[in-house]
This record gives sequence, structure tokens and C-alpha cells, in this order.
Amino acid sequence: MKNLKMNTKIKGFILVNVLVFGVIAMIVTSALVMWGASMLKNTLQLSAREQAMQIAEAGIDYYRWHLAHASNDYKDGNATTTNGPFVHDFEDKDGVVIGQFALTITPPSVGSTLIKIQSKGTVVSNPSIHRTIQVSLAIPSFAKFAVVANDIMNFGVGTEVFGPIHSNNGIHFSGLAHNVITSALTKYIDTDQSSSWYQFGVYTSTSPDELNQDSTPPSVVPSRPDVFIAGRQFPVAVVDFTGITTDLSTMKANAISGGKYFAASGAQGYHIVLKTNDTFDIYKVNSLRAAPGSCSNTQSETNWGTWSINSVSGVLQQTLVANYPLPANGIIFVEDHLWVDGKVNSARVTIAAGKFPDSSATWKNIIVNDDLLYTNYDGQDSVALIAQGDITTGLYNDFNGDESMRIDAALMAQNGRAGRYYYSSSCGSTYLENTLTLYGMIGTNKRYGFAWGNGSSISSGFQIRNIIYDSNLLYAPPPSFPLTSNQYTTLSWGEIN
Repeated sequence: MKNLKMNTKIKGFILVNVLVFGVIAMIVTSALVMWGASMLKNTLQLSAREQAMQIAEAGIDYYRWHLAHASNDYKDGNATTTNGPFVHDFEDKDGVVIGQFALTITPPSVGSTLIKIQSKGTVVSNPSIHRTIQVSLAIPSFAKFAVVANDIMNFGVGTEVFGPIHSNNGIHFSGLAHNVITSALTKYIDTDQSSSWYQFGVYTSTSPDELNQDSTPPSVVPSRPDVFIAGRQFPVAVVDFTGITTDLSTMKANAISGGKYFAASGAQGYHIVLKTNDTFDIYKVNSLRAAPGSCSNTQSETNWGTWSINSVSGVLQQTLVANYPLPANGIIFVEDHLWVDGKVNSARVTIAAGKFPDSSATWKNIIVNDDLLYTNYDGQDSVALIAQGDITTGLYNDFNGDESMRIDAALMAQNGRAGRYYYSSSCGSTYLENTLTLYGMIGTNKRYGFAWGNGSSISSGFQIRNIIYDSNLLYAPPPSFPLTSNQYTTLSWGEIN
């Protein structure tokens, strides 16, 4: 009887233990199942989020491809006035739709190439999950340099440049450069010097000069932070000047169809005065001022002259044609020589001068003899002057007696040069001017120069030349300004909420 009771007690104890451990096992198993389910849910959500991100990226890649084939289509091929969203199915390798991307396109403003693309990716397996990417794309313009040339360049004493400089030939620089100067040549013979040996592709004659034979190639290029603050590089790749120079005939067609076009004046040319109320006055130039009898073309320059509008009792000899609003497409084309000055306010305009059929004997020039100014320097204002021939300043200018001038613009001399003719002291007191400030950029096919001298002193032109690069021109140039390619560059990439 005693043994039976003990066995019963043992069996009861085992049963309690089984129940306890069974409950514990059920709790642990339930917890593991719940944890596993939670992990599976999180894994599926993470997988869906990653899929959504990849689908969003696929949307960006698709539209980059689309722009490569239709660079001006910001509506995804749709006839609509909206910017989206434009929805596309996304399929796996078997052709099964596993998600969608929705594109919203912000087109560039007039004159700009900057485009913004938002791509929202979603997955079929979990429509509540989405990821959105925004990228900014742009095509860099020809205005990636403060000065770019297809010829030898000589920057003399008194030149200060804020911005990169490049030439496909050699560069003699004796001013002060705040940015990198590059040349496509390792070495060259500077025809301005009497020496017959090679100079570095970019060199200086600022003391201690690099004109002696011991400091020329193939010797080590010295560090000259007193001249080249950011350094110099050579050789570098050639800039395809011919391939990316503006097609003036296309600009003429665009001016006729949606801008302002002016045929030959029948006089000396036209004079455009830009105004801050988004209009411009245009005049016919009746006569040009003659050079003094003792003033002559001592350098045998082509098309040499005063390039200054005649003035009688302080009144320019010109006839008003009309006042016009700036055209919607921002393009003004004149088939004649053209003088330009004035001031703009929140305006983007390209002014071009040329004559067709294209012949070197009839190339047209643009002349700036008075200030051409912006009101805003944050990219709102943008002016380009594009000449088939030269961009020049004349012997007589309208500086109101201060002997200084400022030009806020991107200057492009398609076949000629940007600069000033040589006027000797026999041409009168204006053979020398004080200061020229250029805010924008200069593109010149032939040799640039607004001053003449021997490297240590100025004998003609502007004694001080300040060239300030307008970085806004790189991705937001004036209308129809030449671009370096037709391919977009990614400026920014990021996920947004």
C-alpha cells in the first residue's frame, strides 16, 4: 500500500513537469513562430523595398535612354501639357509584371539644359511600399571656360582671370590666374618672342621669367603660384572648337520663325540697346567716325577701322527703327554688323550677327562700345553675343569719360577673334583705355586680345583687363548657346520621401 502511494506521487510529479515544460515549449515555439513570421515579413518588406528602389532606378535609366534619342522630349512621348506622372510596367525576365515606375519630368527653363526627373518605384507584391529617386541632369555648354581659344594666346601684364582658361595652342600668361590654365600642347614656339626654342605649353615671362633656354622643355615645369594660383596643365585634350561652334544658319531660322530677324540695314549696320523692361531699341547706324589723319593701320589688320558710331554734338548718327519686346525664344539675329549695349533685368537673350551664304569676305562683326550690364548676377540674367566674324571694341567709346567699360555676356567669335584693334598714340587719347571688366566667358577662334604690349607695358588698348567667369553659364547658358555634346551629365542623385 505504501509503494502504491509513492508511485502515484512520482507519476503526478512527472505529469506536472510535462505540463510545465509543455507550456514552456508552446510559449517558446509560439515565440519562435511569431519571430519567424516577423522576420519573414520584414525580409519580404526589405525585399520589396529593394525591388522598389531598383524599379525606380530603372525608371531613371529608361528616361536617360529616352533623352538620348529624343533630347527635347520632356513628356515621355505623350501629347500632354502635364509633367507626369508617366507610368510604365516593369517586367521580370519571364515577362511577368512585378512592379511599376512613375516618372515626373521637370523640363529646363528657357536657355537652360537642366532637367529634373523623379521616378517612383512600386512592386505588385506589396503596393503600399514605394521608393522615389530624384536626379538632376544637364548638358554642359561651351561656356566651361572663362576663355577658350583655337589659337595662340598671350595674356599680358594687367590681366587678372577668375575662371579656367584653355587653348588648343600655346599660352603665354603674365597676369594672375585664379583657376587652372590648360593647353593641348606640350611645347610650342612663341612667335611673339625673338627666341627660336620651345616654350612650355603654358608659360610665363613674369620674373623670374621662363624665357631662357635652361627653363624650357624638357626641363621640369616649375611651380609658379605667384602667376598660376591653381596651377597649369599641359598637354590636355583638344577642345573640338569647330564641332561645337554655333550653327548660325540654324539661329537665323529660329529667329525668323520665333524670334526677331533683321535683314541687311542698307547702312553701316544696326545698334541694339537692351532695356530692363524686357524690350530693346534698334537703330540703323548712318555713319562711322573716321580715324584722325595721322592714325593708320600700322599692324596691317584685316577690317581695321574705328568701329565707332559717328557723333555730332554728342548725338550718335543713327535712326531709330523701333522698340521691340524681347522674343519668346530669346533669339535676335541681324544680317549685318551690329553694335550692342544696354542693361537687362531677369532676361535671357542671344544676339547673333552673320550673313549668308557664308563667305569670309562678308562675315559680320559685333561691336561693344558702351557698358552691357546685368541687373542680377545669380543666373537670372544671361546674354550671349555670337558673331560670325569678330567681337570687338572700337577706338571711340561711350564711357561717359571714365575710360572704363564692363561687358556682362558670353562672347563667341565663330570665325574671328574677340579683342580690340591696334591704335597707336597718333590715334588720339583713346588709344589707351583704363579698365575692361568681362563677366561671362570668351570663345575665340583666332587670337584673343583687348590690349597690345611687349609683356611688361601696354602700348594700346585696355591697361587693366579683369575676366570673371560666370559659372551659371555652364548648365544654364543663353538660348541656343553651343553645347559640348548632346549627352546629359548627372549633376545630383538622391532618394526623396
